[in-house]
Amino acid sequence: LVLRYSGHEATFSDPLIDNRTSKKRYRLDHLLKDQKPGVVESVAKNMGLTDADLSVLSVLVAAIMREPERAAEAMKAAKVIDPADGAPGDWTAPRPFNMMFKTTVGPVAEEDSYAYLRPETAQGTFVNFKNVLDSTSRRLPFGIAQIGKSFRNEITPRNFIFRVRELEQMEIEFFVKPGTDEEWHEKWLEARLQWWENQGIPREQIQVYDVPKDDLAHYSKRTYDLMYNYPTLGFEEIEGIANRSDYDLGSHSKGQAELGIQAKVAENTDSTARLAVQDDETKKWLVPFVIEPAAGVDRGVLAVLSEAYTKEELESGEERVVLKLKPHLAPIKVAVIPLAKNKEEITSYARRVKRDLQALGFGRVLYEDTGNIGKAYRRHDEVGTPFCVTVDYDTIGKSQDGSTALQDTVTVRDRDTMKQERIAVGELAEYLMSRLK
Repeated sequence: LVLRYSGHEATFSDPLIDNRTSKKRYRLDHLLKDQKPGVVESVAKNMGLTDADLSVLSVLVAAIMREPERAAEAMKAAKVIDPADGAPGDWTAPRPFNMMFKTTVGPVAEEDSYAYLRPETAQGTFVNFKNVLDSTSRRLPFGIAQIGKSFRNEITPRNFIFRVRELEQMEIEFFVKPGTDEEWHEKWLEARLQWWENQGIPREQIQVYDVPKDDLAHYSKRTYDLMYNYPTLGFEEIEGIANRSDYDLGSHSKGQAELGIQAKVAENTDSTARLAVQDDETKKWLVPFVIEPAAGVDRGVLAVLSEAYTKEELESGEERVVLKLKPHLAPIKVAVIPLAKNKEEITSYARRVKRDLQALGFGRVLYEDTGNIGKAYRRHDEVGTPFCVTVDYDTIGKSQDGSTALQDTVTVRDRDTMKQERIAVGELAEYLMSRLK
């Protein structure tokens, strides 16, 4: 019932088309996108779309889905190529394909036992809105964030992690007072751009795509897609920021006629909860609008790694590979390295430094005693460790020249600059904490 009233059962679909010759099946917009220059224009001309803006492919797809039989002939005449064999295809009429995974609950497959794997994490938030409101006494505006698995029955899974049937989503449903939604939508756009920048992705690597009205999801009033410029792949969506209006809570609420819902929703005769809040001033019940930033975790991780992965040529002519992760993202914050792993005084001192740093709670501190010091530095460059702390003979007061001036000091090496500083052990915690923020 949830996915029926949310509109997913009726509208969560992609255009599907088959080639009778090769027996291959494609998503229509992907097929058209892969064609050589001139082919899409020819299809549009055969469909009678002489003035259409073909830079927005959804315009042509929408026209095709309105006249599928005519579209099949138009595609044959335009000699649309099948990517599988490189030959013009014998195309069927396109048809909608629902992307939700359908299954049954219970031992017998009956009409009442059908269920779907969730296509997005958001609906669980909406149907539990009243529970959250009652248990937390929140006032607008407020948000609910969650992360979890979603499932899409993709027609042709492809393109690495970008078209998959199981994905990890992180979403925020931010509830605002009607009339303030457009302002909050712009605020969230800026906040999300800043957040990605804080993860190491420069703004110039992200394009903001204002999704055309004809291409909006059924629940959306307006949507911004953040498109990241992936190496070798070009611009792909990394996050969507949607103004979902009052569609979702309005769809799942009882007493819809009394709530002044602005979105076009189906009548809900099954709901037992009023998903609304009372205005503090007018005392009238209103259905909040929803601003939803929604991002794919896998896509985000790939983008961060793409920006961080760096190859540098050193003065010696050697190549250095370094993962320049922001410190808060680095899986290892500090590596403590004894210069001589077979010298008990040095190794015990290094272990004590490691233990004291780990107790500060800023993240993982690794005791590293494999290989020589140069290889250890390179290894931690590659995994993104921001700082390496080296305990040597000077640290334990046994310098080669007999001096004890550097006793109880360590060498701290910066990953990005490779600069090394001598820091007193008593000042080491403050030094690292200030740089790992």
